[in-house]
Amino acid sequence: MMMKSNSTGNGNSTTFTVHDRLGAAIAPNTNSSHSNTTTCSINLSTSSNCQTMTTVTTTNNSNTNLMPAGSLSSATAASCNIATGNSNNNSITTTTSNNSNQHQDLVNLFECPVCFDYALPPILQCQSGHIVCSQCRQKLSSCPTCRGPLGNIRNLGMEKVADTIVFPCKYQTNGCLLNLMHKHKLEHEDSCDFRPYMCPCPGASCKWQGSLENVMQHLWLAHKSITTLQGEDIVFLATDITLPGAVDWVMMQSCFGHHFMLVLEKQEQQFFAIVQLIGSRQQAEKFVYRLELNGSKRRLTWESTPKSIHEGIQQAILLSDCLVFDGATALLFSENGNLAINVTISIG
Repeated sequence: MMMKSNSTGNGNSTTFTVHDRLGAAIAPNTNSSHSNTTTCSINLSTSSNCQTMTTVTTTNNSNTNLMPAGSLSSATAASCNIATGNSNNNSITTTTSNNSNQHQDLVNLFECPVCFDYALPPILQCQSGHIVCSQCRQKLSSCPTCRGPLGNIRNLGMEKVADTIVFPCKYQTNGCLLNLMHKHKLEHEDSCDFRPYMCPCPGASCKWQGSLENVMQHLWLAHKSITTLQGEDIVFLATDITLPGAVDWVMMQSCFGHHFMLVLEKQEQQFFAIVQLIGSRQQAEKFVYRLELNGSKRRLTWESTPKSIHEGIQQAILLSDCLVFDGATALLFSENGNLAINVTISIG
């Protein structure tokens, strides 16, 4: 925007011309010789192919002319207050409209009509141009908007736009305030602290999920059989380890102001022992746990960082990232069918 000021010889009249960058102008009438103060309020709002100029107000008898000179760009939206007088303390106040609503409207164009998450590149569309996210696309046989056939047509235009904007985390309603480029969105959401926590008990019977603050309350109410021991160094006693089939033994350990879940899982004569923290990944990284089997001058030890219940233990068990021993080894360290595991938690 440009402002031009012209003063007459007697110092009583001042003329301002305000130009938009594409050439629209508003100017007071210069024919008046007695105007001392002129105040103009100018509101400019535009659409893609038209311009609107509104409100010219003066405090004296001078006239004001509107002189449109071309179309304003769609991004132009400003309010200007111009005050002039005999002194040199002329002032201009410009307020630019907030673009947050415009950005949100743009982000909403990527909303999937099925799951209401965002369709991120690669973005596929139906023949009518309707888009759907890649996760829902795999489950659909027709477009959810127009019921037309779903092909493999890439919407390159939408993909280019997606590269220029940020998307809110899908757990925004849970409290996450981050906005990310689409390339980093999925990675963040996989470890977002506001992601709902699943019940940490092994097995698939409990479908509970909720916030971290409610996990322990859920365990106390829904899994009352789990014993909790206090202290940094305890003994985890698994009874009847010769039971056939898949069996889980679970115990809680409380120390350092945190709760740890000790799990011994038996799968096809293989035993997996692991510790997980009732907390976030960042909290889990502050601790080290040590598992130790002792008996008959033998010792078997495992030491590692506890897993967060956010990531669970199944992946660690699948990768043998825990204490692993077979049934024969378990019998070597057991007594009367019971297996004692020394568990030590320390700050790493």
